[in-house]
Amino acid sequence: MAKAAKTIKVEQTGSAIRRHHSQRSTLVGLKLNKIGRTAELQDTPEIRGMIAKVRHIVRVIDET
Repeated sequence: MAKAAKTIKVEQTGSAIRRHHSQRSTLVGLKLNKIGRTAELQDTPEIRGMIAKVRHIVRVIDET
């Protein structure tokens, strides 16, 4: 049987205003672009790297 993929739930807590365009693009890549929005994503090294890049304006809610 296939093993269920791990997921990670992320919420945007800060504004993208006055941030570098690469950080704004990273938020869009994480399916976030407004404060308070949440996204459930697969827990991969690529996603972890994206979260690390914008860790000052997002928070991890749940890791399953």
